[in-house]
Amino acid sequence: MSIKKLKPTTPSQRFKIVNDFKEITVSKPEKSLTIGKGKSGGRNNVGKMTMRYFGGGHKKKYRIIDFKRRKFGIYATIKSIEYDPNRSSFISLLHYVDGEKRYILTMNGFKVGQKVISGNKIPFNVGNSTFLSEIPLGTNISCIELKPGQGAKIARSAGSFAQLFAKDGKYATIKLPSGETRMIMTTCMATIGVVSNVDHQLEKFGKAGKNRHLGKRPRTRGVAMNPVDHPMGGGEGKASGGIPRSRKGVPSKGFKTRLKRKYSNKYIIQRRKK
Repeated sequence: MSIKKLKPTTPSQRFKIVNDFKEITVSKPEKSLTIGKGKSGGRNNVGKMTMRYFGGGHKKKYRIIDFKRRKFGIYATIKSIEYDPNRSSFISLLHYVDGEKRYILTMNGFKVGQKVISGNKIPFNVGNSTFLSEIPLGTNISCIELKPGQGAKIARSAGSFAQLFAKDGKYATIKLPSGETRMIMTTCMATIGVVSNVDHQLEKFGKAGKNRHLGKRPRTRGVAMNPVDHPMGGGEGKASGGIPRSRKGVPSKGFKTRLKRKYSNKYIIQRRKK
């Protein structure tokens, strides 16, 4: 995957850095694996705005992704690599030998015609999915389950991966993309490899209109509001706003919001770095 910097023929293109989409092989999705996706504009069932700064954006179709990979022992061929407007990574269309079609997240290095498989005692090739108990230590993995059979929850965004550190009994120790080290049951599944579109973080929109295409409206800073609207508002002239906090008064920038009694605290060996 690579990116390209546009020539500054217009003001919006001067700082724009975009994906060249050379990996993409098909422009239209598989119809049987797409469903309609509605928009709320940030409003509830009576039309009241409950989420601010939402609205607009380009119309999208949702692609149904197979995050569980529970079709064990059956080889599938990668027929196409496609763009998905609902996520930062690319997706791949699989054709199984029994005729079924499914979408999965594209791993870095996928090529059309490549074969992938999931299950027990499989080759440790990129894109294959198996249980943590079978994956060698030090392997880069992604699309990791938190509970057996739940489906992939961790390391699903573009360029993300985790590392398998150790195995002890029924738990495996994994270093997550955030830097956190935690234990996950070895009966959970993971996919071997790094998620595609690694250079996604280098992209630059170049103009405010791009955010509007994504359905994001302009966000008003708290310090620019009145005291009645935000705890950081008000003051004479350009006031700094005092302690950084949210509209509801919850402090930010270092304030821990994780519950001390959360059930999964016992599985965390080392917290992510500040």
